[in-house]
Amino acid sequence: MHVHDLLQLDSFGALAAAHPADGAALDAALRAWRLPVSGPYRVVVATTVDEESDRAANALAEALRHSPGEPGATGRLPNGEAVAIVPAEPDTEPRLSLAELWPALYARRPQIPLHAGVSGPVRSPERLNSALGQARYALAAARAQAPEKARVTAVEELSTLGALLAGVPEEVRTAFRSRVLGPLARDGSHRMLLETLEVFLAHHGSWARTAAALQLHVNSVHYRIQRIEVLTGRDLSRLEHKLDLQAALLCR
Repeated sequence: MHVHDLLQLDSFGALAAAHPADGAALDAALRAWRLPVSGPYRVVVATTVDEESDRAANALAEALRHSPGEPGATGRLPNGEAVAIVPAEPDTEPRLSLAELWPALYARRPQIPLHAGVSGPVRSPERLNSALGQARYALAAARAQAPEKARVTAVEELSTLGALLAGVPEEVRTAFRSRVLGPLARDGSHRMLLETLEVFLAHHGSWARTAAALQLHVNSVHYRIQRIEVLTGRDLSRLEHKLDLQAALLCR
């Protein structure tokens, strides 16, 4: 079934948190969409390139038609994203059947990327705005991880630093990388130092293993790390500075 008034999805949180009359309006909207008024729910957001926006909505609707359990409500957000609210139990598969169906839907027109993000379960209508934010973040991660192909990412899958950073807007990641890595990010002449930093962090700060991996003398590794510390203003003996630099590398 399709959502009749998509503008309300963006205002669910404000509507449900307001006075009782607005809460009653939210209950009525959920009933109109044939959704349970008490949850739990998941929100799914899907998108593709702008000129093919109908494809994402059609793909999402078709995927949900083939999903087990009760059907959800699907439609379009004001910015053009396809969206669905689906009943969900916390312990069920977070991506519904999207993980299996999405590649087949993409294969029909493989030249057009097709991405979807799935929120975690929320137990009440008041949390639908939160679920929408989760789904959009997971969608951004899906686009970053497979920009030219098809991918479904559930917020539960963002369990590593790299996966979490994939959902950060590209311009924010670029600014963070530039600020933390400094000249290492901006100057191509420092590629050797950048490689040394990557290997050093990958080997958990081991001088000997870094030297062996790079086929260098340990003293050369010490010199390069000192140069990295000077150029970045970070102290690689400190865990928080190592984490800053690792995050900056993952933002590339």
